[in-house]
Amino acid sequence: MTLREPGCELCDLAAPAVWAGEKFSVIVVDDANYPGFCRVIWRDHVREMSDLSLDDRLLVNDAVFLVEQAVREVMQPLKVNVASLGNVVPHLHWHIIPRYADDAHFPAPVWAQALRATEPAILAARRALCDQLGAAIARRFS
Repeated sequence: MTLREPGCELCDLAAPAVWAGEKFSVIVVDDANYPGFCRVIWRDHVREMSDLSLDDRLLVNDAVFLVEQAVREVMQPLKVNVASLGNVVPHLHWHIIPRYADDAHFPAPVWAQALRATEPAILAARRALCDQLGAAIARRFS
């Protein structure tokens, strides 16, 4: 049984997935300031990790770690932020965000006020890596 919530943007996921399974999908977010930003999105409309069975909690945690490994391999960030907030969209999803000392918000969270602008050439080089990121993620789930 698949649980959907009418009007939930993650139930009605419009972004193309780089990997899609029975229980979750992985997308690379189109964020100009954060190339390589990914999300692991649970398919059913579930609000909290504690709403999942133990097996599903382990499954989604493994997925988040596999995506983090792919982000580290391809994007070569200084740090990776992993977050599950759901305050705006109360649908279980995880953010996996590569961070660099020169990114707009570092060391603050990406949702804070920007501290600087990253050089356009650096962002372009990081965006070019995203072509490899989808394949690296898909390899981990095959």
